[in-house]
Amino acid sequence: MIQVAELANGIKVLMENVPYVRSVAIGVWVDIGSRDESNELAGISHFIEHLMFKGTEKRTAKDIAEALDAVGGQLNAFTTKEYTCYYARVLDEHFLLGVDLLGDMLLNSRFDQADIDRERNVIVEEIKMYEDAPDELVHDVIAGTIWQSHPLGRPISGYEKTVQGLTREQLLSFYHKHYSPGNMVISVAGSFDNQNVISALNVTFGKLTGTKKERLYTLPEPACQVGCRAKENEQVHICLGTQGLALDDKKIYILQIINTILGGGLSSRLFQEIREQRGLVYSIYSYHSSYHDSGLFCIYTGLSKQNVRPALELIFQEMYNIQSNGVSAAELQRVKDQLKGNLLLSLESISTRMSRLGKSQLYLGKVVSPDEIVSRIMEVSDTDIKDLAETLLKPENFCMASVGPWDDDNILEDIINKG
Repeated sequence: MIQVAELANGIKVLMENVPYVRSVAIGVWVDIGSRDESNELAGISHFIEHLMFKGTEKRTAKDIAEALDAVGGQLNAFTTKEYTCYYARVLDEHFLLGVDLLGDMLLNSRFDQADIDRERNVIVEEIKMYEDAPDELVHDVIAGTIWQSHPLGRPISGYEKTVQGLTREQLLSFYHKHYSPGNMVISVAGSFDNQNVISALNVTFGKLTGTKKERLYTLPEPACQVGCRAKENEQVHICLGTQGLALDDKKIYILQIINTILGGGLSSRLFQEIREQRGLVYSIYSYHSSYHDSGLFCIYTGLSKQNVRPALELIFQEMYNIQSNGVSAAELQRVKDQLKGNLLLSLESISTRMSRLGKSQLYLGKVVSPDEIVSRIMEVSDTDIKDLAETLLKPENFCMASVGPWDDDNILEDIINKG
């Protein structure tokens, strides 16, 4: 059972007690990400995330690193386009240590100039490392291709130039503006006592002050273009992308089924047809990323240059097949059972439960139960799938991005025009 409470300063706390485990996961979700940055501050949210681990008034960076290692726990964080999450997982007997550590980091970090300069170099190396991973880089390229100059089209880590230019004053100003009670949600899952949770969180996070900063989102306008990043790789890494759905869209469960049918696993149509039957690729899959007001549906593959055209033709053929022929009753039931199994099995992870609570509260203002999710998935019909596929999977609405030894030769336009 999920319980919702508020700290003295208004921070929303979501708790899910799982009494049969010995661990507890604590997540602090800050409603700020790379989408909220100006062009000049690109990468600042991610930079601040790094600085939270660099030392406080009572702990050095080494102390922070050793605190949970010493008791077999885990401590980490990540930044996305719309939020930042800091989390710890510990044995239930070390719950207070996990809360104290997270609170100390988020409320008392020093932002020391020497730490900032050192971490700046670390982030630049992270950006360079990412540039050397074409199978990851291509996902940033497709976002930039479809959304151009919109903040959703920028990489979360920013650019080397913007990271090098960020000052301590800018970092502190951004931190104080956005790390406030109204912008935070705390989620806790595992073995714990509810009263102890609220008491401990009030001691640590209850003293935080500040008001919520309302967002004024600009809806991204997709562009249908081709973006090529030349690199001397053995393979060409390609993403086909089109505008998707916001997380609160009523059709999101239909899209989950379409995504699973096309490229959601070893039994998906793209994997079976293009890899297993044709042998044209090693890796191929589809995915959907949802945001507050938009989404991005993508198909990724990595392949040799000579296989690009036949693979793209087959990808569009599979999308056309769903639009025109829909899915059989047997395939639809199999995919529904696959999604149901994936969801329920994931709930065996305490960290997944904690993440589900925090993210749902940020995006929906509530937590949708697993039973309700399964019910909505089971309600999807073949007609629902065909209708959404006809709207979402229009070939003329797709962009393409590539990283590797390949240049745009109008292949996408040619394939689309030929139908």
